[in-house]
Amino acid sequence: MNELYDVIIIGAGPAGLTAAIYASRANLKTLVLEAEVNGGKLSKTHQIENYPGIASISGLELAMQLSEHGQKFGAKLMSGTVDKIIESDGYKTVLLADGQEYHTKTVIVASGTKERMLDLPHAGEYTGKGISYCAVCDGFFYRNKKVAIIGGGNSALEEALYLASLASEVTIIIRRDVFRAEASIVDKVRANEKIRIITRHIPDELVIDSGRIAGVKIRNVDTGEIRTVECSGIFPYIGADPCTSFLDPSVLDSNGYIIVNPDMSTSIKGIYAAGDCIVKDLRQVVTACNDGAIAASSISRYLKK
Repeated sequence: MNELYDVIIIGAGPAGLTAAIYASRANLKTLVLEAEVNGGKLSKTHQIENYPGIASISGLELAMQLSEHGQKFGAKLMSGTVDKIIESDGYKTVLLADGQEYHTKTVIVASGTKERMLDLPHAGEYTGKGISYCAVCDGFFYRNKKVAIIGGGNSALEEALYLASLASEVTIIIRRDVFRAEASIVDKVRANEKIRIITRHIPDELVIDSGRIAGVKIRNVDTGEIRTVECSGIFPYIGADPCTSFLDPSVLDSNGYIIVNPDMSTSIKGIYAAGDCIVKDLRQVVTACNDGAIAASSISRYLKK
């Protein structure tokens, strides 16, 4: 057998990186595999203001600090997209999409979630060309322009505040008449003169002019009336789905989230899970860190047995 790890952590978001800290401090040989960027969604978040002990910090800065801390005690971070986990003689082989494979005694799945795509004709064609799922990444391109945000959760409103510092006008479009975000964020949004809010509407059609996004037609959910919101960019924040397609369906619920016990173990011996990809009520940085710490501590006890 090639190099054998005590634990392989799939995902380098807050849950995975916290697990790496706890696992490596327990002298477990630890490998973290990340399909995109270290820090997960944190790297795409403008500002974090609800992380205990830190009044305000950029998502990217917190992601970098977690990443550095995760490696401080010897955890190894590598890039790779997991395709499958195979059981063999009590060990696990983690197969990557590029054909590489890694062997381990245990696994922590902290693969997070992926944003849902805007379900409109031509939306895929204009992704990255007027439709963006990351305000921090692409907000600069809309300086002094009008943009629209679709969604009413924390992510949508946090990015609306960020975009308001760049764009000339930000329009938030929500299906309901109330936000799902925290009250403090809602208050900031309502107080911002550059942000306008349209309730009880959903996107209906893209407005294209000369090959560019020029707006979005929206439909009133009560009357069916159509109106047009002029904008150069559209930022959908309409929910997310768990990145768990590589797992045995027996550990998933009907929505694809991982079912875990209080110690973060799954029904498969030696496989644990943490963070946004598990069945839970609150998906926040602090709860992801909590999950990661529990998972790694549980694995440390499991391996000692």
